[in-house]
Amino acid sequence: MNFNAIRTNIKDGIYWQPFTPETKKADHSRLISLYPDVRYQTVQGFGGAFTEAAGDTWLKLAPAARDECMQAYFGEEGLRYTLGRAHMGSCDFALGNYACVDDPHDDALNSFSMERDEKYILPMILKAQEIAGREIGLLLSPWSPPAFMKSNGEMNNGGKLLMKYADRWARCIAEYVKRYRAAGACVTMITVQNEPEARQLWDSCLYTAREEGRFVSGFLGPALERANLRDVRLLVWDHNKERMLRRVTETLADGQAKQYVTGVAFHWYTGDHFENVAMTAQRFPELELIFTEGCVEFSRYSQAGETENAEMYAHDILGNLNAGAHGIIDWNLLLDAQGGPNHKHNFCQAPLMATASGGVERKASYYYIGHFSRYIHPGAVRIGLSRYTDTLEAAALQNPDGSIAAVFLNRGEEPKEAFLEMPDGKACCVSLNAHEIVSILLT
Repeated sequence: MNFNAIRTNIKDGIYWQPFTPETKKADHSRLISLYPDVRYQTVQGFGGAFTEAAGDTWLKLAPAARDECMQAYFGEEGLRYTLGRAHMGSCDFALGNYACVDDPHDDALNSFSMERDEKYILPMILKAQEIAGREIGLLLSPWSPPAFMKSNGEMNNGGKLLMKYADRWARCIAEYVKRYRAAGACVTMITVQNEPEARQLWDSCLYTAREEGRFVSGFLGPALERANLRDVRLLVWDHNKERMLRRVTETLADGQAKQYVTGVAFHWYTGDHFENVAMTAQRFPELELIFTEGCVEFSRYSQAGETENAEMYAHDILGNLNAGAHGIIDWNLLLDAQGGPNHKHNFCQAPLMATASGGVERKASYYYIGHFSRYIHPGAVRIGLSRYTDTLEAAALQNPDGSIAAVFLNRGEEPKEAFLEMPDGKACCVSLNAHEIVSILLT
């Protein structure tokens, strides 16, 4: 096979600079061995979230900057994203609270409205598909049912779904899917509830594991069936990794829920917990595991350096892939210079940030994500990899065309060198400076 390498040096602003590494006899004390015949999960792709905040920021850009933003994510010379996420109703990264229905007496959903989606979110999705030249597989997630359907009478601050509205809320979710599809968006997945164990100051709703299972089996699954939407993949949890296996096990204890649930969604905000992802993959091999949200929060990005923030992304992607994840979806695609808009001031950083002068700034995280999304194609299969040290993080996947993409991350203060060895004995010397990410492409 031919070896080619891609490295990113954020300090010097170098983007995917190709070089030809020296090929020489491998040092067996520093081997990273690849096993293409040892095969694990198939990866669907990478993407980010089309939030109202992203859409509002995008629409305020000049036409040329809008196009630059979409090209940067979905174009052939950009990140080549194939997945996306959007919220049903408002979330914290919206301009304010809003719901698809506000009339407690409208059981027929005659007043159902997607006015905000049509203004801020769908134009961005359709532009992304135009730039990509293909459909973007979209996941829809609710942050809260309408206020009148909840025990606390508001969309914020947690509360629970009142059971007398469970059927209507399930039908609202199905209606969202139908209308998004009718507008030209390719909805392939939904989650039951974003972060169902978090009572947030913003849009949120609480479900226990068993309540989530009962809602799926008694209401949401049947509503999707009646709407001829059984092809929509239904993911549970959509929260942090530390309770992932326990939560999924309890949710699927409802035997009827199993017939509808196809996967598990998870976030990163409580630490690595890659073991929880791996155990869930082992216990439930039939389920797809999709990382659906992570970001550099304001409290972190105002203190940490660009490289450290970017390394957080690469470290988590590598860990999740090696644990069995089938897809990776980042949080907001675009935010303003403040890290919003956000109706509860829960600001954060996105890989692309609009500048005060009306331009678009590519953060270090953008380039680090590109080492995965540009070279790991939809349908790629993770393959066996053995490394001589855990201080050099790595993952390898084989694309449908037979090429292999191996990504290496050195978060340490000292340079690292390794020899990437194929089963036929051919080896490539891989050298990484301190705090550097490198991709090796074997074609």
